[in-house]
Amino acid sequence: MNESSPTPLLDLRGVGQSYPAAESGVRVKILEDINLAVHEGEIVAILGRSGCGKSTLLRIMCGLIEPSAGTVLYRGTPVTGPAAGISMVFQSFALFPWLTVLQNVTLGLEARGVEEGERNRRADEVIEMIGLSGYESAYPKELSGGMRQRVGFARALVVDPDVLLMDEAFSALDVPTAESLRADLLDLWSERLIPTQAIVMVSHSIEEALFLADRVLVFDSNPGRVKDEVRVTLKHPRDRESASFRALVERIYGIMTTAAAGSAGGAVHGGRVGLAYRLPEVSVAQVSGVLEQLDQSGDHGGAELSELAEEMHLDLDTLFAIVEALELLGLAHVAERRIRMTRVGKVFVDGDQQQRRRIFAEHLVRRVPLVAHILRVLDERPQRRAPEERFLRELEDRLSEQESERVLSVVIQWARYAELLDYDYDAGVLSMGSPDVQQGA
Repeated sequence: MNESSPTPLLDLRGVGQSYPAAESGVRVKILEDINLAVHEGEIVAILGRSGCGKSTLLRIMCGLIEPSAGTVLYRGTPVTGPAAGISMVFQSFALFPWLTVLQNVTLGLEARGVEEGERNRRADEVIEMIGLSGYESAYPKELSGGMRQRVGFARALVVDPDVLLMDEAFSALDVPTAESLRADLLDLWSERLIPTQAIVMVSHSIEEALFLADRVLVFDSNPGRVKDEVRVTLKHPRDRESASFRALVERIYGIMTTAAAGSAGGAVHGGRVGLAYRLPEVSVAQVSGVLEQLDQSGDHGGAELSELAEEMHLDLDTLFAIVEALELLGLAHVAERRIRMTRVGKVFVDGDQQQRRRIFAEHLVRRVPLVAHILRVLDERPQRRAPEERFLRELEDRLSEQESERVLSVVIQWARYAELLDYDYDAGVLSMGSPDVQQGA
């Protein structure tokens, strides 16, 4: 399935998505100016950092979400609601626990008014094809994770979709199960055993995207937009250990490294880190762990990102979130697909726990404006205490309520480790931590 038709199945023209911040009403951009044509006979993969709008884009494609800007055309007709020729497989299994496998699979057909005998016949065919024969009367709780996701695929395929959308459809599965399901799907596609004409998949794995896709779109963040496109001409089945496959892996890491530097390191040096900067959701232990791994690498505290991810078993989202945190705090620097400790990062690794806390505290205050702002506010109060709601309201001028809570939670976690803040969870109150750390440090 390599041939492309001149008229795309899906055509996205200038698609954007934004929403108003809770308090100020200022619109926060999630996606910006997405132009994408999906043709018959191709698999398109979308890679990008967590939060870059990949899943939102899939929901726009199938009509579950209306875009704030631009147009989505399916076979030349604007998509204004759920499109009959487009199905979606979600990351979570999303099965109704009170329904059997057969009943879960036939739901879509029943909603379309297909007669019971016909929908059972079609469901039986796809259940056998997807490897679930004998489990028609089983309930989801009786199935393994891999089998439940096969039900999700069967439910999507039974309606004979032109376009199949997959939102990290393999990420909730263990490695062997995911490998098996990926291979089975590829066999069905390659042997034309399913009527689907195109597949668009969101992935957090570079190797998964290159294993399946004909094109890989690499997304940038804040807002999400297409940064680059990589065409994959390797024949199936693809050898992940081949030089050509590994070269494509390194190429995409290079593209994503540039994107990560733009959002983290570039933001630090270019002055774009503001009060409402979307801090990466990583723990201090993860930051320390990567620095310690770099210190042990024997290559002057540096490593290829792909090798680091493999050695530490980090998925794409986790890897680049840690990279962003390290660059933001000035503990490491990324260039040319390599991450290297800074001088301060090396001092951090070599220090005892108290030295590490002091360095972390100094860099938090200096490089994360929200931390310095919270400390100033607390210092001005007689009891050096303030409710967290006071800071959430400020964040909600620029971020959604959910994102504001997430960002403040990251700040609290980091600042508590650095002994800058104490936090009363039950009361929702922040207070000053150790007086030894000066705000101007």
